[in-house]
Amino acid sequence: MNVVVEPMRWWDVDAVHDLECDLFPSDAWSAEQFWQELAQPTRRYLVAREGAAIVGYAGVFVMAPDADVQTVGVRPDRQGHGIAGALLSTLIEAAEAGGVTHTMLEVRADNQAAHALYERLGFERISARQRYYPDGGDAIVMRRARSSAERLVGHDD
Repeated sequence: MNVVVEPMRWWDVDAVHDLECDLFPSDAWSAEQFWQELAQPTRRYLVAREGAAIVGYAGVFVMAPDADVQTVGVRPDRQGHGIAGALLSTLIEAAEAGGVTHTMLEVRADNQAAHALYERLGFERISARQRYYPDGGDAIVMRRARSSAERLVGHDD
C-alpha cells in the first residue's frame, strides 16, 4: 500500500495522540498539546497515511531563518520503510522554501536508527543535553544547514 504525506488536520489529532502514547509512553504529548501546536501559525505538522490509517507524523516550528523539529513518530511496524524520511524531507523542503537556513532537533542519545536518518538528511551533532527527557534520558542536539539540501533527494531512510 502507498503512503501519502499530507498536512495534519484537527480530525487527525486523536489518532496521532494514540500513536504518540504508544511510541513515547514516558513523555507523550497530550491531545491538547497537539491542538495548541496546530493552532500556531509558526508550526507545520504532517501525517503519513496508508489508506485510512495514520502510520506516522512529524512537526516543525518555523521562525525563519531557523526551524526546530518538534516531533517525529512512525508506527513500529512501519519503521524502516522510509516514512520518517519522507515526513522530514517534506517539512524541511517547505521550511527552506520559506527562508529557513538552519534546522535543529533533539534526539534521544540511544536512538541510533534516528541518528542515522538525521545524518543522511544532513544533520550534524553539535552538543548533548544530559537528562533532557523526563525519564532521565540524554539528548543529542543536531543541526542541519540549508547547504545540505541535496541530501533530501530520494527521501531514503
